[in-house]
Amino acid sequence: MSNAPLMPKATAVWLLDNTALTFDQVADFTKMHPLEVRAIADGDAAQGIKGMDPISTGQLSRDEIERGEKDPDYRLRLGESKVALPPAAKRKGPRYTPVSRRHERPSAILWLVRNHPELKDAQIMRLVGTTKTTIASVRDRTHWNTSTLTPMDPVTLGLCSQIELDFEVQRAAKEKPAAATYGGATLLPASETTRKEPEFEPAEGKGDDLNVDAVFAKLKTIGGKKEEQE
Repeated sequence: MSNAPLMPKATAVWLLDNTALTFDQVADFTKMHPLEVRAIADGDAAQGIKGMDPISTGQLSRDEIERGEKDPDYRLRLGESKVALPPAAKRKGPRYTPVSRRHERPSAILWLVRNHPELKDAQIMRLVGTTKTTIASVRDRTHWNTSTLTPMDPVTLGLCSQIELDFEVQRAAKEKPAAATYGGATLLPASETTRKEPEFEPAEGKGDDLNVDAVFAKLKTIGGKKEEQE
């Protein structure tokens, strides 16, 4: 199994003191480096650590130990522990801030409110470790120390990391709805305003049938009048 036993160093101390297992076998079982196991055996490491019996916790059996003592190449198998550890519950609530830095939180809140107005109160609470009441008082300028507050980067103050700040800013940008585009009249591009429209020249007599006989008759009349004048 790839999991290490409970309290690996204490288990290694017990195995070295009570068994004839090799350093490599103990190192493989406890998931430690062989040199570290050798240092424990020499008394250079793990001084003051009381050995823990893996047999009493059900992580190792006597038959398994005897099998390992007979064969130096054998690797011990970790048994199922009889000690059931409850799963670690995820802590909820504001981030813990050292007492020495708690007076700097309002300055960090003021910086976040001014430079990243898109952040929600819950995000600021996660970054700085404050309460919604404090955020509201800084925004409304009703905080008791408003007159002396100076915006300060929370990353510089050590209240959060740059990665955490960037993550919350990107998250707020994704959740923020896109601004509505202006649908009114807009200026046309120069290519449209400088383009010359082709002049429209209406065709005279378009659609009228041309009377050829009438034209020749008129020409003959004009020619006859010229001969009489001559």
